[in-house]
Amino acid sequence: MGRTNPTYRDRLEEIEAEFEPYRRALRASEQPHVERLFEHGRTYAHAAGYLNHPNPEIPFLVSVLLAHERELAALTERVAQLEEVDDGADG
Repeated sequence: MGRTNPTYRDRLEEIEAEFEPYRRALRASEQPHVERLFEHGRTYAHAAGYLNHPNPEIPFLVSVLLAHERELAALTERVAQLEEVDDGADG
């Protein structure tokens, strides 16, 4: 990948450009969320590039899911901590 084949980052930029009309059609309040999805794709570009998948949408979607899974785990942990504090205050 690189000289003869486009890199994952190159392909992700192409996908993002293809989705630009979709993003523009969304309400202004929703547009940053679409941008954030592509940020997630770029966050894990090292792993996606290493995979060298013939369909770049697949590693992009897995990258988004991984980012959401990490965020969900952090929020779940935070809720558990707050519940422990709350249980201790009630006790």
